[in-house]
Amino acid sequence: MEPKLSQRLKEIAAALPLHKGIRVLEIGCGPGVAARYISTLIGSGYILAIDRSAKAIAQAEKGSQEEIAAGHVGFRQAAIENFALQKGEKPFDIAFAVRVGALDGRHPEIEKEALTKIAAALTPEGKLYIDGGNPLREIRLDSYRNP
Repeated sequence: MEPKLSQRLKEIAAALPLHKGIRVLEIGCGPGVAARYISTLIGSGYILAIDRSAKAIAQAEKGSQEEIAAGHVGFRQAAIENFALQKGEKPFDIAFAVRVGALDGRHPEIEKEALTKIAAALTPEGKLYIDGGNPLREIRLDSYRNP
């Protein structure tokens, strides 16, 4: 069954360069609606959705038992400025964020650290997309990647 999704989130998901087998990092997942929807679009791929709120992660996990059991979705409580891949965890092909203060200018004091953490969690070709474009815009990570 397809998760219920707002038109805005459908447009954001449609704008992402998704394909079967891709690894996606969602930053600021809230109740996990977008993660569940994206999991239906990426086949054998995997989406890890993070949020700084324990309540949001608990809600996301509760509503995503089927997707978690299938191994296509995971949730983790983490603030993006503190995020790191776990030992043995493969990097992600893309990351996206919708209304995340560390990336949209609301919290400039943590933006550089957040972008550095995202760059470290992505493959060398990995890309970051945030809302604020039409409907998304890419944030260049070249200056945040390890040389």
